[in-house]
Amino acid sequence: MHPDPIDLARRLVQDRFPDALAVVLAGSTAAGRATASSDLDIAVLIGDGGETGRETVRVEGRLVELFVHTRAGLAELFAADVAARRGVLQSMYATSLVLVDTDGEAGRARDLAEADLRSGPPALEPEIVETKRYGLTDALDDLADADDPFERLAVAGVVLDAAADLLLDHHRAWSGSGKWLPRRLVEADAERGGALLQGHRHLCETGDPAPLADAALRVLGLVGGPLREGYRRTWRGVIDSVAAGAGR
Repeated sequence: MHPDPIDLARRLVQDRFPDALAVVLAGSTAAGRATASSDLDIAVLIGDGGETGRETVRVEGRLVELFVHTRAGLAELFAADVAARRGVLQSMYATSLVLVDTDGEAGRARDLAEADLRSGPPALEPEIVETKRYGLTDALDDLADADDPFERLAVAGVVLDAAADLLLDHHRAWSGSGKWLPRRLVEADAERGGALLQGHRHLCETGDPAPLADAALRVLGLVGGPLREGYRRTWRGVIDSVAAGAGR
C-alpha cells in the first residue's frame, strides 16, 4: 500500500526543513490528479542565510522535486520565469496546497505569484517575432519538401513549437514545455491551439502534413503571414548560431 502523498510531503518537510518559513505542495498531488507514480513538487521558502537551489530525492519509493529558495532567491526565480515566459514557480505557488505558513509567508509568496500570472508574460520584441515568422515559414517549406518520414516527424516538432510560440505570444499567454505546451495552447486558444495539436497528431499517425501546415499558416496570419525574401537580421552584441530562429 502506497503512503498518502500529502502525509509523505508533510513528514519530509518536518524532517528536512523544520525551520522553513513556507512550504507548498504543487503539481498533480495538489490538484487531486496524482497517481501512484506521480512525483511530488514541493517549494520551500527558507531564511535569508540559506541557499537557493533544486534537488530531487526519493522518499518511501516516491520521487520528490524540491525547489528551495530564500526570499531574495524567490524574487530572482519569479523574475527569471517571467523573462522565460513560463511562470513555472508562480503557477506552483498559485495552485498549491500550503503545508507550512509562518507569519503569512506562504500567503505573501502566493500574492506575488498571482500578480505575475495576472500581468502575463512580456510581449516578444517585434524583431524577435519577425525572426520567429521567418523560422516557421522556413520549417513549413521543409515540411512540404520532406520525403523521409523521420525528417518529416522532426520538422513537424519544429513547426509545432514555433507556431505555438507565436500563438502564445499573440495572446500574451504563458508558454510551457513537455506536457505543459498542449495545456497552455488549449488554455490560450482552444480553436487554433487545438488545430495545431490535432494536426501534429494526424501527421504522426498518418504522415500527412497538410492539417498541421494549415494550422501553422493560420497562426502566421495573426502575425503578418509567411516571411521569406525581405527578411534581414543584424547581429548586435552576442552573435548566436545562424540556426537561431530557422528551421535548420
